Amino acid sequence: MGQFKSLEQGYSDAQTMFELAQEMGDDSTLNEAGEMIGGLATQFDQAEFQKMLSEEQDPLNAILTINAGAGGTESQDWAQMLFRMYQRWAEKKGFKFTVLDVLPGEEAGLKNVTAQIQGEYAYGLLKSEAGVHRLVRISPFDSNARRHTSFTSVFVSPEIDDNFEVVINPTDLRIDVYRAGGKGGQGVNTTDSAVRITHMPSGIVVACQQERSQIKNKDLAMKVLRSRLYERHLEEERKKQAAVEDTKKDIAWGSQIRSYVLHPYKMVKDHRTGFTMNQADPVLDGELEGFIKSYLTCRITGEWARGGSDDV
Repeated sequence: MGQFKSLEQGYSDAQTMFELAQEMGDDSTLNEAGEMIGGLATQFDQAEFQKMLSEEQDPLNAILTINAGAGGTESQDWAQMLFRMYQRWAEKKGFKFTVLDVLPGEEAGLKNVTAQIQGEYAYGLLKSEAGVHRLVRISPFDSNARRHTSFTSVFVSPEIDDNFEVVINPTDLRIDVYRAGGKGGQGVNTTDSAVRITHMPSGIVVACQQERSQIKNKDLAMKVLRSRLYERHLEEERKKQAAVEDTKKDIAWGSQIRSYVLHPYKMVKDHRTGFTMNQADPVLDGELEGFIKSYLTCRITGEWARGGSDDV
C-alpha cells in the first residue's frame, strides 16, 4: 500500500510540475517534469515485478540443488557451468551464496551440489529455474570435436523457518556421518563431521559438510530436508490446481525447460515461455532477469509457449 501511495503522490507531483511548466513556458521546468515521469516509470516497473512475487514463500531464501544427468564427464561439467551461472547471478543481486554440500566429478565438473542463497525474494526469483537444463556444444572432452547434448536438473525450494509447519517422524530418517573431503582428496577436516540424511518415505537425500561441527551440519541438513519436503508439498498443491508444468521430470530428451546452444550457433531458449536470448555467454555469466520475468509473467497470465523443444 505504501508503494501505491508513493506512485500516486509522484504522479500528482509530476502532473503539477508539467502544468506549471506549460503556464510558465519554461523548458527547464518541463525537463524536470519529464525526469519525474521517467523515474515514475521505473518505479512502476518495479512495483509490477513485485506484484508477481505475491506467494507466501516468495520472500524467503532459497535452497538450490544441481544434479548432473546421465553422460558422465559431459553432464558433470555442465552441472559445474550451471553452478557458476547461479553463483554469478547471486553475486550480481547482492545475495549471499553458501555451498552446503558438493560431490565433485571423477574427471571434471560436479555430480551434485547444494547451495543456500540468502537474499530478499531469492526463492520467488529462482523458482523459475527448477527443471531440466539442456546444453548443446562441441565437447571439450571429445578428441574428435563432436557435438554433444548434456542434461542437468535443478531443484529449488524455499528455506523455511518455524512459521511453516513440516512434521518429520524421526523414525523415517536414516542419518549417516562421514568425513568431509574436497576434490583431489583434500580433507576439510579430520573428523566425521559431514552428515547425510535420508528421508525414507520420500526418498529425499540431503547432506551437509559446510561446518566443522557435526551438530551444525546436522542442523543445516535438517533445514534443507524440511525445505525440500515443503517444496514437495507445494508441488502437490500446484498439481491439484492443474499447474501447467511438472518440474520433477526425467533428465532426458523432451523434458527440458531450457536449452543452451553453443554450436553451431549461440542461443538460449526457455521452452515454457518462449523467451530467447541470442547470446549465450551473458546468460552463463548470470544474466537471468529476462528468463525470470518472462516465467513470472506467464504464471500470472497463464499464457505459456506452445510446442516442444525440437526447434532448438
